[in-house]
Amino acid sequence: MRRSFDAIVIGAGQAGPSLAARLAASGRTVAIVERHLVGGTCVNTGCMPTKTLVASAHAAHIARRGADFGVHTGPIFIDMARVHARTQAIATNARTRNEKWLQGLKGCTLLYGHARFEDAKTVRVGDEVLEAGEVFINVGGRALIPDMPGARDVPLLTNSSMLEMASIPEHLVVVGGSYIGLEFGQAFARLGARVTIVEKGERLVSREDEKVSQAIRAMLEAEGLTIRTKAECIRFHRDSDGIAVGLDCTEDADSVLASHVLMAVGRVPNTDDLGLDKAGVGMDARGYITVNDRLETSVPGIWALGDCNGRGAFTHTSYNDFEIVAENLLDGADRKVSDRIPCYALFTDPPLGRVGMSVGQAHAAGRKVRVGHRPMTRVGRAVEKDETTGFMEIVVDAESDLILGGTILGTGGDEAIHTILDMMANGATADRLRRTVHIHPTVAELIPTIAGELV
Repeated sequence: MRRSFDAIVIGAGQAGPSLAARLAASGRTVAIVERHLVGGTCVNTGCMPTKTLVASAHAAHIARRGADFGVHTGPIFIDMARVHARTQAIATNARTRNEKWLQGLKGCTLLYGHARFEDAKTVRVGDEVLEAGEVFINVGGRALIPDMPGARDVPLLTNSSMLEMASIPEHLVVVGGSYIGLEFGQAFARLGARVTIVEKGERLVSREDEKVSQAIRAMLEAEGLTIRTKAECIRFHRDSDGIAVGLDCTEDADSVLASHVLMAVGRVPNTDDLGLDKAGVGMDARGYITVNDRLETSVPGIWALGDCNGRGAFTHTSYNDFEIVAENLLDGADRKVSDRIPCYALFTDPPLGRVGMSVGQAHAAGRKVRVGHRPMTRVGRAVEKDETTGFMEIVVDAESDLILGGTILGTGGDEAIHTILDMMANGATADRLRRTVHIHPTVAELIPTIAGELV
């Protein structure tokens, strides 16, 4: 069966459905194809269920600390089946809403199946062949399982299968000391698991400045997590009591015995089975689709959005990809990926909010900077909540006084960082920020203060 559309959207993650809606509203006929679950990573195995899990873990943590605030709660019991049901319900409800919305869109046809290119204008989905003058690829990514010794011989969990667990692991070993691994590690430790984080590099979250890595390590170790860095020879083998995880290169080195192992060392794009070669779409060595500043691929009439293009690995960057493509194509705009300011968060507790350059990145780029810094121990709101881990920092160009970036590791950091982001987006100077009045008592109220204490 052959069907013709004006546009085909491959993948119903963060960018795809919104783009399909905009295209349909413009009068185009649109087919949106999803091979697995509408909503992509964020709705099904990423943001929504993981942050729901983190919220349950936070509730357990606060309950255990009740006596610190003069609240005595008695013994704490974790109903992991209820925790799991809650995470699944929130993800399922969001996915169902998205499906019903897409199915009700005039001019839009939602199809399920594995899409493969037959040429630049033709896509096969099962027994159907779809033709369109415009094709938009939004296929996302999946967890990387590296070729470590023994990795194929033992059961390994990923971010997706981890969310299927309705019981608490006895000893969870997390391979990978970055964002996904640390969020899951802290959450399951608070829910009652013994947790060991194994990182091949010298420190956790290595893309951050060393003081961030040190602070995060200290806060996790204070909660009872074991951190093993410089694990240069990670390997696995089955043991009668679980999974043995080797860390060192010597033959007689000790192993860590795990009941469960979570592999969290990165992600790869879902581009290897789309038939991109038949369409002539170029990719880089890692499998990411190469795009220009307008998210156009090497083939006219084909765009790539979201995690599969290597230009961002977050829900917010995927949605911004949709905005760039839609406004350029339908509104005559000239928006570019390079115009957006890098921003992201690590949703441990407390969270890390980041925007623009860190101090280390600014120095590496040869920038002369001034820095405003304040530990959370000197932030009234943090002291009142007894959550004084971390610090806030702002990086300013020494010559122009323009704000280059900011870091907030601490309570509310994932929200307060937007103060710095919005000032940067509007080209504001540190002096302008310094003269801005913020509400007391909040975490964000100290951002103008550190803008006035630059050294």
